[in-house]
Amino acid sequence: MNTGVCSGDIMILAGNSHPTLAQLIADRLGVRLGACVVYQKTDKETMVEIQESVRSRTVYILQTGSKDVNNSIMELLVMAYACKTSSARNIIGVIPYLPYSKQSKMRKRGCIVSKLLAKMMCKAGLTHIITMDLHQKEIQGFFDCPVDNLRASPFLLNYIREQIPDYRNAVIVAKDPASCKRATSYAERLRLGIAVIHGEAKTPDDEDDVDADDGRTSPPPEPPARHQGRLHSSVSMSSFLEPNESEMAAVAAGAAAARRATLRLRSTASVCIGEVDPSRIMTAGVTGVPMQAAKEKPPISVVGDVGGRIAIMVDDMIDDVRSFVAAAEMLKERGAYKIYVLATHGLLSADAPRLIEESAIDEVVVTNTVPHDVQKIHCHKIKTVDVSILLAEAIRRLHNKESLSYLFRNITTED
Repeated sequence: MNTGVCSGDIMILAGNSHPTLAQLIADRLGVRLGACVVYQKTDKETMVEIQESVRSRTVYILQTGSKDVNNSIMELLVMAYACKTSSARNIIGVIPYLPYSKQSKMRKRGCIVSKLLAKMMCKAGLTHIITMDLHQKEIQGFFDCPVDNLRASPFLLNYIREQIPDYRNAVIVAKDPASCKRATSYAERLRLGIAVIHGEAKTPDDEDDVDADDGRTSPPPEPPARHQGRLHSSVSMSSFLEPNESEMAAVAAGAAAARRATLRLRSTASVCIGEVDPSRIMTAGVTGVPMQAAKEKPPISVVGDVGGRIAIMVDDMIDDVRSFVAAAEMLKERGAYKIYVLATHGLLSADAPRLIEESAIDEVVVTNTVPHDVQKIHCHKIKTVDVSILLAEAIRRLHNKESLSYLFRNITTED
């Protein structure tokens, strides 16, 4: 619940996902949060009551992904639709962490959920989106409205320079090959080296993790018997009689000669009409659809020198920390004397705080795009970088019809 008075034709509303960040942004802009009440009824239905007029005004709705992700999405959609039906001029969604951004690719019989979410947001009435560090930059193409994807890398780079002693003796580590571009971007800006962790830690449960026999690996069906009968119906009954060896040899020689003559005719015809010679088409010994070999990652290893140096792992989000913990153990074995993890979105789900506290990781640095106050109580290694000034500046420039290019100086797609 947020109440207050707005100034001018701008109104800032906030849901229940991250009220602290919403208040920080409002304070930096010098305005108060609009009078809006968002709650759930006893039957868990989302209710929104906007207690001020939004007619012909520009409304900014501050809502981010949280642990209660589905309710956060529903609050955003209902708030946007309430503003749309109340004749708001523009409705801009400020979503620092876009939920379901990991589900941006088709996997087996699943679906691209981020595309569905984008369509729902646009249908609800959002005319512009401000977000930060999308998991995949191509998600911007799912929206039918403009999307400004801000970057938190300048804040994290500044933290490395100011808060990590002797960072010149550090090496930027990519947790997996997919993170190499981001790690390379950080390393080039800091003038540091790079290391890559390749492979995965094997566990006994991995051997039992096999797909069920649900038809995905079934071979193509053979022709039914009735079709086979039709295929052989033109064959004379004499072909079913048992011939002697001389007859078989004569038939084979005649068939071979006929095939050679046919190939010569086809080759000559193909040259004349510009077709490919059938004799040059190879089947590579495959009689059906070729089977793709399954991928198998090698045991986890480190590519690069981290001995006697500070290891800084960078990623866009940290949720399930088991892969980070395994990587930290490997880096410790290779001689790294201090290990940092930097990420934009600190989801830190399940028992992540306990795992971090018991691991070889010395510090986890995340921004305040996602609330994690409870996690910080259980783990003293978690540090927070405030990015509210970036979001506030984006809102100010957008509202004053100024260019946002200043916020993307020296920013590449790898950041």
